Amino acid sequence: MITAIVLIKTSVDRIPEIAESIAALDSVSEVFSVTGTYDLIAMVRVKAHDDLADVIPGRISKIPGVLGTDTHVAFRTYSQHDLEAAFAIGLDN
Repeated sequence: MITAIVLIKTSVDRIPEIAESIAALDSVSEVFSVTGTYDLIAMVRVKAHDDLADVIPGRISKIPGVLGTDTHVAFRTYSQHDLEAAFAIGLDN
């Protein structure tokens, strides 16, 4: 599974509608409204790198009101669950 973090600039007056349109896409797991340089952050999860082109420039960028994107592809995921497994040494309570 490939995860991409997509930073999105939008028309400010349409952020909720744009966020809902992006969140409705199959490969998008979450959309966050944020402060700062970007208006939204979308988490995109696909099976292959080629699929990113279908989702980001092919679908997200074409949503009316999306002004631009900046995509970051994750190398590795660290979550609390993953960290617990990584540090487990087989001792039971």
